[in-house]
Parts: sequence; C-alpha cells; structure tokens
Amino acid sequence: MILDSSGAAAPAGTDVLIIGGGMIGCALADRLALDGASVRVCEAGGLASGTTAHGEGNVLVSDKGPGPELALAQYSRELWPGVLDRLAERAPEEAAAVEWEAKGGIVVATTEAGAVALDEFARSQRAAGVRCENLDADQLATAEPALTREVTAGVYYPDDAQVQPVGAAAALIGSAVAAGAVVETRCAVTGPILSAGRLIGVLTSRGPRYAEVVINAAGPWSGPVSALLGAPIAVKPRRGDVLITAPLPPTVFHKVYDADYVGAVGSSDAALQSSAVVESTRGGPLLLGSSRRQCGFDDRLRPDSLAAIARKALRLYPVLSDVAIMRAYGGFRPYVDDHLPVLGPDPRLPGLWHATGHEGAGIGLSVGTAQLLAAALAGVPGAIDIASFAVDRPAVIDSLSLEPTPETSR
Repeated sequence: MILDSSGAAAPAGTDVLIIGGGMIGCALADRLALDGASVRVCEAGGLASGTTAHGEGNVLVSDKGPGPELALAQYSRELWPGVLDRLAERAPEEAAAVEWEAKGGIVVATTEAGAVALDEFARSQRAAGVRCENLDADQLATAEPALTREVTAGVYYPDDAQVQPVGAAAALIGSAVAAGAVVETRCAVTGPILSAGRLIGVLTSRGPRYAEVVINAAGPWSGPVSALLGAPIAVKPRRGDVLITAPLPPTVFHKVYDADYVGAVGSSDAALQSSAVVESTRGGPLLLGSSRRQCGFDDRLRPDSLAAIARKALRLYPVLSDVAIMRAYGGFRPYVDDHLPVLGPDPRLPGLWHATGHEGAGIGLSVGTAQLLAAALAGVPGAIDIASFAVDRPAVIDSLSLEPTPETSR
C-alpha cells in the first residue's frame, strides 16, 4: 500500500522505518520486506524525486580503485542480474522500465601522462579482480567509431552497466509494496521520538511514526535529518550537472569517459570539478557529464559548469559540435570527505542506522548496500565487512556530534 498526503497514520510497532524514498531507500525496503520485516518508508517529497531522478543510472566498477567501495561495487554488480530476474518474474513491465544495459565502459586518456596513470590504475583494479583490458587504436575505433583519434590509451570494462534510475527505484519499491511495505510520500521527518535514550520512532509532518529500527537513507539530506534526530553525521550535498542532447541515431555504444573522471570523483576540492562522460540512452539522447561542486543546496544551473561539460564532451566526440542540447539538469549527491558510504548502526543513538553517503554511485551500490544492511540487522555476517563504512569514523562524526541527544516525549 502506498499512502499519499491523505493517508492514515502509521500504527505503532513498525519494525523498520526508512527515511528517504530514493534508490537506496527503495532497495532497502525491497530487501527487508522480502526478508519478512514490517517496513515503512517516509519520503519528504515524491518517490525517487531527489538524487535518483537527477543521475545517470550508472552501475560502475571502472571508476573505483582497490578498497572497500570497489568491493561493494563488485558485490552489487554480481547481485544486479539476480535482482532483475526476480523483478521480471513478479512484474515484467516494471522490470522492463529499469532499462538495464550491460553495455560496458571505456575509459580513455588524451595525454601521455594520463595514459601512464590510466595503465597503473587499471593494473591495480585487475589485482583486485576487476575485468578490464587495454584497447589499441584500431580496437578503440571499432568499438567507438565517432570517438576522437587523439587518444593515448583506452581501457575496456565489460562489467559497467546502466539503468534508468527512476524506473529501477520504481521496480524495487513495487516489489517492496507487494511484500507488504507501506510508503508515505510528503512525509517529512521533524524530530526524534525517544524512550530511555533509544530512538523508537520519528515525528513527521503527518504525525508520529514508531519503529524498532529507523534507517536514515535521506541521501544528500542525511546530514540535516541526522541533526534533527540528535546524532549528526557529516554528509554534505555535492552538486552535479548533466546535459541531454536531442535524440541521435546510434553514435555512442559504451559509457565513455576521460580518465580525469576518476580524479574528479576522488577530489575533495569544493570548487568546480569536471570531466568528460558521454553515454547513450535507450531513447536516443546522449547524457553528457560530469561536474562536481560543493555549493550547499543551491540548485541553480551554473553556466560555467554546463560549458565545461560541453567543452570536454566535444573533445572526446567532435561529431557533437552540431548536435542540439535538449535540456540540462542538476542534482545533489550525498558526499563524505573520505569518499565512502556510511552504513550501519549509530553508536550514539540505539535504534538509529544509516545508509547514505554513496555520492554519485548510489544507483550501482544500492542492491549491495541493501543486502549488507539486511545481514547486519539480522546479526549475521555479510558478504563484505561493513566496518570500513562505520558511522563512528573521523570523516563522519567528530567531537561536536558526541553530545547527548535531547529527549523528545512520546
């Protein structure tokens, strides 16, 4: 059952309450409901209307160096086909809207220094189990005929994939609802409900909602939400913009991006970071990215960002010089200074868990995140140790966030 602003109040005793109806929240709701939990999702706006609706739908391993995030990406990539088969078995039309495309990715360098760095990066990924292979000039030209010939190196990643993000979130939440989950939109969290120092629910714009476990999956808004609950975490919004071209005949056949993209993702610089990312969609338009900038929740489109994206995309694909831009959009991604998600229980406030901080990788990491959180909630070992994503690491909380949480009466 999905409740809109006219729905009834939640009964007491809900096992799990998920704050946020984006891709992470939808994946969590799906997994936990299938596992038998009583699940309620409280979304301040509309389902999948925030970060999820303003991304590119990437399911990538190519952009992550060895470490815990790559391990989570590899695990999620392994899970995706099985999740899609399950969704298709229940509701074929909803699963079709996911638009899964395992088209692979190609990372290119356009300078000699970039070629050396890309080769070293790919070697380190291979050692971590990532499938990738170097492409020579002829192989690049065959794979991507319209790509500039001014390329010094190229690496192909067969496991990179793409989904239509809103379609994917809708299919997951549809599965959750079929398993008994309740979804409330226009239901903003306004404060905690505490008993004996434990979080037992949240106050919302639609009244109190009780739960044994509350999961903060509010994406870029996880920081403000966590502060409202009295256990602040350092998740900040990081702005990204995308250009969309007019529909084209088949022109780009993989997700193609400049090796600078990895550096832009890993940078902690608050100023504009941009790199060339070009990929097709099933409907014909190309998505051109990418940019990153820390500007709070300022949602204005910035000409410098759009110009940088267009300029770098043209460098990779000169054929785009005569292609019309149909529209542009931007959104906020949940950013943490050490570039790792925040997963697991909050040691300062029993009953509160977090599943956030995935920045621009949340679509791809969602199903793995849901599986790991489900295992942790059940008290069993997950496929990956979530200790690296723990809430009490320095990048997430500091001494200022260790003050006692004020009591809110029931």
